[in-house]
Amino acid sequence: MNWLGEVQRAIYGAVGTHLSAFASSHDWAALLIILPLGIVFGSVHALTPGHSKTLLASYLIGSRLAVLRGVAVSTVLAATHVMSSVLIAFFAVQLLTRTLGGAGRAPLAEDISRGLLVLIGAWFIFRALRGHMHHPKQEGITVGFIAGLIPCPLTLFVTVTALARGVPVAGLMFAASMFLGIALTLGAVAALAVFGRDAFTAIVTRHGASIAAVARSLDGLAGVLLVGFGLRELSR
Repeated sequence: MNWLGEVQRAIYGAVGTHLSAFASSHDWAALLIILPLGIVFGSVHALTPGHSKTLLASYLIGSRLAVLRGVAVSTVLAATHVMSSVLIAFFAVQLLTRTLGGAGRAPLAEDISRGLLVLIGAWFIFRALRGHMHHPKQEGITVGFIAGLIPCPLTLFVTVTALARGVPVAGLMFAASMFLGIALTLGAVAALAVFGRDAFTAIVTRHGASIAAVARSLDGLAGVLLVGFGLRELSR
């Protein structure tokens, strides 16, 4: 994971340099040229810890969603992940931590999101134990929205930096391009989780297990993973 840390530092430096250059020149052509970098930055940045990939995969393992609906959940997660950061930067910057090591984080929003996910995980476990496997139609969207409430530190950094340099529109445009990159990475995670779940289900049902029993087990597993991950992050 060391190389991801190096890439992360390079991304922060490059974004800061580009925003400073645009703030000085106000050359919109130059900004538009570097916006595709935002997609690359978003894709690579989403590979680093803290983007709810584990939560997303955990939920999809226990769900019955097809690939397209799984990707829809990941897109909602990515959109909320980026938008929550933009809203904090514009309207609630006091929520940001002031420590050097935690720069770009919003601990209160993160704790609320993780606490809600623990509750959702507990409900999944209860549902699996009870044997009631009804999945509400909007369940996936709700999970994606709640998981996305954990703000994206890179988007916070970009937006706050752009506001500090007097070019908020540039920050918003970078945030939009990073959303596309983050959505691509999380969409790939969602697709792999769904394909893996379906492959596992096909294998075990061929050996005599019922689909209902497998679905119940996976729902319980998803709940355990959500609760475990949420509690671990809350205890830090």
